[in-house]
Amino acid sequence: MQAFHKLCSAFITLPMENIDTDQIIPARFLKQTHREGLGEALFYDWRYEANGQPKPDQVLNQKAGQDYEILVAGRNFGCGSSREHAVWALQGYGFRVIISPSIGDIFKSNALKNGLLPIEVDAPFYERIRAQEVGALFIDLEKQEVKLASGEIQTFSIDSFARLCLLKGVDQLGYLVGMDEAIGSFERRAL
Repeated sequence: MQAFHKLCSAFITLPMENIDTDQIIPARFLKQTHREGLGEALFYDWRYEANGQPKPDQVLNQKAGQDYEILVAGRNFGCGSSREHAVWALQGYGFRVIISPSIGDIFKSNALKNGLLPIEVDAPFYERIRAQEVGALFIDLEKQEVKLASGEIQTFSIDSFARLCLLKGVDQLGYLVGMDEAIGSFERRAL
């Protein structure tokens, strides 16, 4: 997993509310147990015609392959069933951050465990992001801040252990494995 400290990126806006995990990645793509290729399946039913051709008017198709690492989504993003595949598909497309006024709890947990940063902002700040239309957002995980191009800042909260893992670029198991020497030292002293 890549360490996350600061990010400055253009963003894509999907202002729809209640985007559930089945919309993020339809169930028919859940057969695989690895991440590879899932970026192509991201929002598949929105992005592709029945014959598999990309819809030219879909914003994700228009911006595909460009450096958009932030998705700004409507309220209640990631609701629905638990799917790590939804997080993997977002990452496969290139997103590193999801910003929304509210994010589903299970999705948020899966995101943090897999290195995707979910950020909840208040409704007025969200509307100012959307009004910005173009430009970049600045994310500082160490300070827990989102900054608009105008300089306006909003802080966000994140679980402290999840934040530590993101800053170090490890998942929870990787963090524990990294503590192997300290654990062994403690065990030797305890004997």
